[in-house]
Amino acid sequence: MITDEDKERVRQATDILQLVGETVELKRRGADYWGCCPFHHEKSPSFHVNPTTGLWKCFGCGAGGDVFAYVMKRESLDFPDSIRYLADKAGIELTEERGAARKGPRRNRLIECLTEAERFYNTMLLRGRGEGPDAGRAYLAGRGFGSDVCRRWGLGFAAGHQTLVEHLRKLGFSMQEILASDLALRGQGGRLRDRFFDRVMFPIHDEQGRTIAFGGRVMGDAKPKYLNTKETAVFSKRKHLFAFDRAKESMAATGTCIVCEGYTDVIAMHEAGFANTVATLGTALTMDHVKLIERFAKRRIICMFDGDEAGQRAAERAVQYIDKTSVEMLCVVLPDNLDPMEFLSARGADALRPILEAAQPLMDFVFGKRLAGYDLSVPGKRVAALNDMAGVLATLGDSMLLDGYALQLGDMLGFDVARVKQVIRERAATERRKAGQRDGGGRADGRRQPAGASSSDVPPYDAPTYQEDGGYGSGYDDGEYDAYDGPYAPADGGAGREGQGVSTAALSNDERMQSAAERELLAMIASHPDVMRGHGERIATFTWSDSRYEAMAWAMLATPAGTPPADVVRAAAGVVAEAPQILAGGRLEVTSRMPADQRANFLLDVVELWSKRREVREIKARLRLSSTTVPDEGQIELFRRATELQKRINELSNSVSAVV
Repeated sequence: MITDEDKERVRQATDILQLVGETVELKRRGADYWGCCPFHHEKSPSFHVNPTTGLWKCFGCGAGGDVFAYVMKRESLDFPDSIRYLADKAGIELTEERGAARKGPRRNRLIECLTEAERFYNTMLLRGRGEGPDAGRAYLAGRGFGSDVCRRWGLGFAAGHQTLVEHLRKLGFSMQEILASDLALRGQGGRLRDRFFDRVMFPIHDEQGRTIAFGGRVMGDAKPKYLNTKETAVFSKRKHLFAFDRAKESMAATGTCIVCEGYTDVIAMHEAGFANTVATLGTALTMDHVKLIERFAKRRIICMFDGDEAGQRAAERAVQYIDKTSVEMLCVVLPDNLDPMEFLSARGADALRPILEAAQPLMDFVFGKRLAGYDLSVPGKRVAALNDMAGVLATLGDSMLLDGYALQLGDMLGFDVARVKQVIRERAATERRKAGQRDGGGRADGRRQPAGASSSDVPPYDAPTYQEDGGYGSGYDDGEYDAYDGPYAPADGGAGREGQGVSTAALSNDERMQSAAERELLAMIASHPDVMRGHGERIATFTWSDSRYEAMAWAMLATPAGTPPADVVRAAAGVVAEAPQILAGGRLEVTSRMPADQRANFLLDVVELWSKRREVREIKARLRLSSTTVPDEGQIELFRRATELQKRINELSNSVSAVV
């Protein structure tokens, strides 16, 4: 807790003219000073500072107060943090920082030690002689960083071999201070040796621009490639961001922060004019990072992830913050798997601007990347995809945003929305239990399995029945399903990556009805191939629920006229091994009294009806994933297509209803 005495010490130590003068050009008028307000746009100065009282006031926007109020508004801090901010600037150690819990050198001494280390490393890079400094200069020059860039960013070279330790000791820094700054390690006999050696050095600053840590990169193939300062009294990789001190003004002006993954990427972005760019420091984006960013960037955070698996994992980890921040979280993946520095070097800043403007919502990227690995035309694969996505969305298990994402996922995969939310929340509960204490038995989700049950038990589909009393029913009852390990079981055996299975019975009613109708149509083709060949053009327009059904249909229709049904079945089995079992399930062949031609038209209408409804659901899912408020050409085309489909759906519904 900050005491009143500390608050007054900080106030007395802060020169309001110097503080305001950091960002406002002040001109003296008599005893007071005037300038243009930093908090709203104006041409005539209305911002007034009275050095006698230590107060400021803008007569344009009405803002005003003391030094703490100024820092709170300028830095987007709360009151206690404004005191801590000014205390750091003044080198004042607050009472809350002292006590038995805080041992070791004072913070300001560590910052002084680190600042001197930055000067030393920079001098070694710019003026050092020998193989090491030459290699450092060559490495940076190869990335487009000449001496001017190295000087502006304080880049350096660490030779090692006690050179830094000896330099700091000569300046009066104690061994304890050097160790606490993580600039050295204790070797044999208690002697200190430089922590960094034969590396290009990137200084890391706090938001006030003070040196608090370093990142060192090897110039060859040694490991680790990057070596960062460990956690110290002045540095936390979970709280600090590279170049944040340089980026915060541009972030406030644009409302946007761009987050990259490397030091050189950030420097290249700034040098190309994208001064609102920062990078994490050897860790994934954290909630502390997000809170720090949103103090200045009030609109958007654009994450520039690599297009590889590591970039995908970084995006998925960032999903957990979507509902915890008021800013929009977006994602950009550069083409050809280039990183920002490579892209800017090859194509320039003008090519990057439209890519940043077209940044997609973070969840779009995650959905697209995850689902791209599944053949969603196979029901079992859609089950596996739901298992997979449940793990990603588990962090949103209690979020109000879950309904929207569950609806999108349900439409894309053909699952009932309620079931999708249930699976995600069950997965969230499992993850919470894993993070706490395991109960030691049973399934991964903590529940006991029935004796003899398997996590791969998946109920089968059942075919629809034509009811003579007037109805086209599903013919299934969830309670009547037995364990099934046939062609519709998910590729992973019905279990997600963590072993939590989702039954294909969770597919929406439309999905199951379409699958059942397709199986009836396949049975019709097998029994009456010559009747069905004339409908090939119409069948070609269907969007099938299962790619294997489509393959079977075309294999049978490709047989010559007059081919016996048994040979037609063998043709289907040639492309899908389970074809005989699937084709044997046609109930209309056994129960219906309709003539073959009438039954063929009826089944074609039913399958096309479900097919078109499936297309409409997929279009809705794609439109929901779009964040643009003004429809673009692609969205307009989707709307047009959905309208055409709905018209055809109405026609087919009337046709089917007339039969049943």
